Amino acid sequence: MTNRKPVECWLTDMDGVLVHEEQAIPGAGDFLARLQETGRRFLVLTNNSIYTPRDLRARLLASGIDVPEESIWTSALATAQFLDDQRAGGSAYVLGEAGLTTALHDVGYVLSSRKPDYVVLGETRTYSFEAITRAIRLIEAGARFIATNPDATGPSTEGSLPATGSIAALITKATGVEPYYVGKPNPLMMRSALNRIDAHSETTVMVGDRMDTDIVSGLEAGLRTILVLSGSTRKGAVDRFPFVPTRVCESIADVVPLVDELAPGADSDEPVEV
Repeated sequence: MTNRKPVECWLTDMDGVLVHEEQAIPGAGDFLARLQETGRRFLVLTNNSIYTPRDLRARLLASGIDVPEESIWTSALATAQFLDDQRAGGSAYVLGEAGLTTALHDVGYVLSSRKPDYVVLGETRTYSFEAITRAIRLIEAGARFIATNPDATGPSTEGSLPATGSIAALITKATGVEPYYVGKPNPLMMRSALNRIDAHSETTVMVGDRMDTDIVSGLEAGLRTILVLSGSTRKGAVDRFPFVPTRVCESIADVVPLVDELAPGADSDEPVEV
């Protein structure tokens, strides 16, 4: 694509782009270092709502990747911001971990099982029948149903794990109520990330490894998109989708040179391509 504005800001997915099973993907550290060296504004995004940004920073650092805490944006943070915008100072019954409960506390939400405004479902490794039953009954009693993300499964070293979307489907089957999903592929998460770093869609690129979440949400938010083939979507599957990324790269290592090539002032007499 030509005649595009220079790229001032970057959004990037985490799992499958920067890390795989908590191991850094070659080039990830170089990419983030180059963004910081050149003063580009950026955020690392994740649909995983289990961890706080502080937790994720520590986990990434253990993999050899240095990301400032304030440069991590999770579906839990986006969900908390959404609820604060919708109904400030509200209450919620939460099925989730510290990443979600901390984010809701930080925006002034009260966590309660007594007539909450919302039932908020996030990622957890300890779903209990009792908690799910309570969520179902609260929704039947009128609580609004929110979920951090629609991912049906998550990765582990032993194979797939049921994730937020799977538990949401169970609750929906029991109540007949569909949740509102805040995380990717909802472009709301992209727009909240853009606002977080005062970025504009025309000068921002989204890097992701999944066509059905990262790329489509970037597209719908008006961003240019780069698909890396180091994660979920394989090259042969790209053409099966009714939309395409702006560019396809083998891995994040191939994106590192683009930080300079697409920057403001770089080859300013030539059309900017991505």
